[in-house]
Amino acid sequence: MKLPVHDTSARQHSGESFSGLGANGGRKDRPRNPDRPAFDCEIAELVDRSTQELRHAWRTLHHTGPPLGLSRDLIIRGVVDKLQQRANGGPTRALQRRLRILAAEFAKGARSFDPGGVLKIGTTLVRQWRGHTHTVLVREDGFEYEGQRYRSLSVIAERITGAHWSGPRFFGLGKRARSF
Repeated sequence: MKLPVHDTSARQHSGESFSGLGANGGRKDRPRNPDRPAFDCEIAELVDRSTQELRHAWRTLHHTGPPLGLSRDLIIRGVVDKLQQRANGGPTRALQRRLRILAAEFAKGARSFDPGGVLKIGTTLVRQWRGHTHTVLVREDGFEYEGQRYRSLSVIAERITGAHWSGPRFFGLGKRARSF
């Protein structure tokens, strides 16, 4: 079984223009790989390999065996992903960190969270409240306010106001504030 070749892909490999975006598909951040057709063929040939060969390729690339019960299709996808990361570079460190944070929130049982609301370490949040300026430092393990560490902005907002507040809203991190 072979992967279908789409018209744009066939035109790309034949040298015909296919999009008007240029030879790099509009991406100026990475040079075009001259061995791309050979790489694409290598990926397409994975479908013809035996499951045993695919498991061996997974072990070679991931340095561990595929998870038990993983379907053949997902093994192929995992091998292809790793090959593409090697050829084109993997996710940035910032993206890896963000994914770890989201996975940790999910593991803690958070039912919903805003992946766009992740603050960078070292960010300082400043809020005026009843004539006083309150400053919070974003740390890797939470927040620091008046020399004490907190895991939640809401706890800090409650300490400042004496009433329950949404910490992100209190410090102006709502959806409207982020869009500007």
